[in-house]
Amino acid sequence: MPSLLSVVASPRGDYSVSRSLTAKFVESWKTHHPGGEVVTRDLTTTDLPFVDLPWIMGAYTPAETHSPEMTKALSVANTLIPELEAADHIVIGTPMYNFSTPAILKAYIDHIVLVNRTFTPTYEGLLKGKKVTVIVSAGGDYSPGSYMESYDRETGYLKQILGFIGLTDVNFVSVGGTGDIDTGKTSREEFLVKYIPAVEAAAA
Repeated sequence: MPSLLSVVASPRGDYSVSRSLTAKFVESWKTHHPGGEVVTRDLTTTDLPFVDLPWIMGAYTPAETHSPEMTKALSVANTLIPELEAADHIVIGTPMYNFSTPAILKAYIDHIVLVNRTFTPTYEGLLKGKKVTVIVSAGGDYSPGSYMESYDRETGYLKQILGFIGLTDVNFVSVGGTGDIDTGKTSREEFLVKYIPAVEAAAA
């Protein structure tokens, strides 16, 4: 049975463009994969402490030597990584903040990039053979050819870090110009409909 992991990062709830398009992706994926399993990981309701010394020490020492503090620090990774391992397709819906990745998504990444779990000591990614779709919403237009293109630090970073852990089949759906909704230049519905074909194609 095919499985999909949906990871969402925006704190804007029903007002979020990335969440709305990710939900549309999930809906379309379920249509193309009847009976498929969907697991949702909402980062805004997940406890994601920043990586600290017990986490680092635990990551690089044998489990049988771990202190209670190390075990607790790695418990987040031990919850999140199996979700990735079990998924055939992963969709990540995220906004762009200040040209880059929101802190909450970066915290998630720091927990899942773990030696001997998602990459080897010789830097071979272990999460191979999976498809990934990343839906990135941004207030401005950072599309190829735009004058703001070089400001986009999120797309390149996510492609690099996902590839590092073996997720190399990555498709980005870039959703720029959400600021037009906030300023009243367009309605939310009119804006979203422009990107639904790309999202549905990615889910097929």
